[in-house]
Amino acid sequence: MAKGPEKNTKNKALHSKLLNRKNTKLQEEKKAKALRLKALVERMNQQKNKE
Repeated sequence: MAKGPEKNTKNKALHSKLLNRKNTKLQEEKKAKALRLKALVERMNQQKNKE
């Protein structure tokens, strides 16, 4: 009996690559946002201590 066509692994690999890229981008944005917030809190605390 003949086998069917090969599974479409090319599209699956591309899809995984794109999803990984999206997830890493979201993680980087989350880290950057956390750093900005941390810096803002430090600045506000410094201003509060000066007063």
